Amino acid sequence: MSFAEHCNSIFDKVVADYHLTDNVDTPIQNPYSRDSIDHSLYTKCWIDAVQWHLEDIIRDPHIDPTEALSLKRRIDRSNQDRTDLVEQIDSHFRHTYSEVKPLPEARLNTESPAWAIDRLSILALKIYHMNEEANRAEATDEHRARCAAKLAVLCEQRQDLTTAIDQLLDDIEAGRKYMKVYRQMKMYNDPATNPILYGKKG
Repeated sequence: MSFAEHCNSIFDKVVADYHLTDNVDTPIQNPYSRDSIDHSLYTKCWIDAVQWHLEDIIRDPHIDPTEALSLKRRIDRSNQDRTDLVEQIDSHFRHTYSEVKPLPEARLNTESPAWAIDRLSILALKIYHMNEEANRAEATDEHRARCAAKLAVLCEQRQDLTTAIDQLLDDIEAGRKYMKVYRQMKMYNDPATNPILYGKKG
């Protein structure tokens, strides 16, 4: 099993584990050793699964505004945790390939391996929920058919992305490509760079 295929198996497990309770407040039960890449991958996808459902909840047109604000702040924290995990996973790859000397003609990829893996995690959730819609008994035949067509595209997209990630890792290992990690440096979360937080007057 390739690394990206291994990611898919972990992400599918996370999605199944989350839906045992289908509750955004269910504590994570990560089965992997804390210092392993599998632990990071499981945590990453769990964050995505919880945030997926928070995004559903906050779109309730009848939601209480106070609850909506609380959810928005929770989603903001979740986004920061997600970014931190992606950077942690990229640090794993930087360490793994730290001894590789890029070839003179080596090229830089448009995104790091972990940000591509981030998209795999989201695809696992999209596939799970689109499959639900494609088989929803009370939905119309037209709805199920549309969702089945979308599901087929999502599955093809996951296969293509899985292949591309494995090819990227092969290229990095062989020195044909090299990676850089740019920290996100989100300004709105930083009291030193968000003028609302540091009290700048208009």
